[in-house]
Amino acid sequence: MSEKIANHDEPKEAAIATGSHLLGSKSAPLSDELYREKVLEARKMSPEQKFLLGEELFNRECAIALADIRSQNPEFSDEDCRRELVRLLELQEQMELLERQGKPG
Repeated sequence: MSEKIANHDEPKEAAIATGSHLLGSKSAPLSDELYREKVLEARKMSPEQKFLLGEELFNRECAIALADIRSQNPEFSDEDCRRELVRLLELQEQMELLERQGKPG
């Protein structure tokens, strides 16, 4: 684990997004620059643009999750896959709520 993460000098999300959590990662400088550019772009956006982009990202991630559920459960119908996605999203929401309340999941 890098010193930055261990010392909490860098947000965990940024470390993961940039790849700096990987020891000896040769792509970290490039990833750092790409992440920096994305942050600068986001700072220029209006709150409405950020909101809409968040919705787009959520929808894209749901599509990826659905594809993953389908590949892991080939016997599932489309409706079964959607139900499983909803179940996983609700579970994630419950875990986040417990975390905010300081209770172990």
